[in-house]
Amino acid sequence: MNGGSPLERLLRRDRAITIAGVVALCLLAWLYIVAGAGLGMNAWEMSRLALFPHLQTPNMTSDMTSDMPGMDMSGMDMSGMDMSGMDMSAMATEPGAWGGANWALMIAMWWVMMIAMMSPSAAPTVLLYARVHRHALAQGQIQDKLAPTGVFMAGYLLVWLGFSVAATALHWLLEREAFVSATMMSSQSRWLSAILLIGAGLYQLSPFKNACLSHCRAPTAFLARHWRPHAVGALRLGALHGAFCVGCCWMLMALLFVGGIMNLVWIAALAILVLVEKLFPAGPWVGRAAGIALIAWGSATLLV
Repeated sequence: MNGGSPLERLLRRDRAITIAGVVALCLLAWLYIVAGAGLGMNAWEMSRLALFPHLQTPNMTSDMTSDMPGMDMSGMDMSGMDMSGMDMSAMATEPGAWGGANWALMIAMWWVMMIAMMSPSAAPTVLLYARVHRHALAQGQIQDKLAPTGVFMAGYLLVWLGFSVAATALHWLLEREAFVSATMMSSQSRWLSAILLIGAGLYQLSPFKNACLSHCRAPTAFLARHWRPHAVGALRLGALHGAFCVGCCWMLMALLFVGGIMNLVWIAALAILVLVEKLFPAGPWVGRAAGIALIAWGSATLLV
C-alpha cells in the first residue's frame, strides 16, 4: 500500500540520485579549480588564449637579469651580507623545492581537475551500471540491496588518483628543469610544447587510443563482458573503466603542461574534446581531426 519500504523507494530513484551525485561532484570540482585549487592563485589570471603559450610565459631568471642589465652578480661576495631580516618566503617557491604540503596540494589539484574534466563523459557508464544493477536485483540474480554505484565511481576515480600522482611527479620534474614555469604552470620551452603537441596528435591517430576509446564508447558491451557482482566487483569494474579512460586521454591531459595546468580555457577545451570523442556519433572522427591539428600545431611551434 505504501509502495514498499523506504529503502525500496530509494532504490527506485537511484537514477535521479546518481545523476544528482555526478552533477554535484563535477560542480564542486570546477568550483575548487576556479577558486585556485588551494594554491593561493587566481585561476582567471592564469587563463589566457595564446597560439604559442611558451612565448607568453615569463622566465623569472631572464626577467631578473633583463631588469638589471648593468649589474654583474657573478663576482659579488655575499659572505658578509646580513640576511637575517630578509624575507625567505620567496625561496620556498624555488622551482623543484616542494615540501610535503606542496606535494599534497598539487596531487589534490590534479585529481580534482581530472574529476571535473572526466566526470561528464563517465556519467553514461555510471548510469548504465546503476540500471544493470537494479535490473539484476529485480531478477533475483544478486542480493545486494544497496546499489554499489558509489563504489563503482570510487574505483573509477581511484585510477585517476594514480594518474594524478604520476602527473604531479612529472610536473615537479619539469618545473625543476625549468621547462614549466613555477608561476604560470605552463610550458616555457618551445621543445616541450612541440613534443607534447605532436606526441598527443600522433597518439590520437594510434591503434591503442582507438582501442581504449572503443571501450569508453560502448559501455553496454563493457559491462556485459566485465560484470562482477557485489561491492568488490563494482570497485574492480570501476577501476577497469578508469584504466581504459586513462589510456584514452592521458596524452590529452599532458597538454595542460603546454597551455597551463590552471588555465581554465585549456581545461574546458580538453574536457569538451573528451566529451565529444566519447559520447557523440562523430566522436572518433573529431578525435582524428584533432590529432592532425595538434601535429600541425606542434610543427608550427618548432618554427617560432
